[in-house]
Amino acid sequence: MAENLRFSGPQRRQWILETLKNAASPVTGTELAKRANVSRQVIVQDIALLRAAQAPILATPQGYVYYENPGSHQDAPCSRVIACKHRLEETELELNTLVDHGLHVLDVIVEHPIYGELRGSLMLKNRRDVQHFLKNMRRSGASLLSSLTDGVHLHTVAAESEARIDEACEALARLGILLHERVTQREREY
Repeated sequence: MAENLRFSGPQRRQWILETLKNAASPVTGTELAKRANVSRQVIVQDIALLRAAQAPILATPQGYVYYENPGSHQDAPCSRVIACKHRLEETELELNTLVDHGLHVLDVIVEHPIYGELRGSLMLKNRRDVQHFLKNMRRSGASLLSSLTDGVHLHTVAAESEARIDEACEALARLGILLHERVTQREREY
């Protein structure tokens, strides 16, 4: 669906911002590039400039998202950071367990000895999102962030209730994946 648009750099960045604000779902860099009639690399640079200017754009495995409040989820009032550890081959089990309990997996976080906290946006809501993420990981040959920390990582998860998060954590504990829970978002605010 090429729109054959012609923009200056600032006009294109404003168009990207408006497109993402109005999108009902994530928009890939490839799709933006086709619609704006530029290369994907130009879009990547534009997104970097927008983010440097504090535009709330997240790069997720599904594409770019305009996201006002990245620390929470609009449809899920409760959030928590959980600590996990597992082998690479248990990644699908971990993520499916979380989404099957109604959780949204917002991100993955690792503590790097040189760089400190490294965070990757995930935005996984269901098994289809998990499969898409895993397929992209395999296709790209990329490593999980947790490969930097011997499998130890954190996830920010969100759900409609604390009970759902508790149930998911219990399931992860039974699987030997849950390390411990960190302070909830609400406890941090008080």
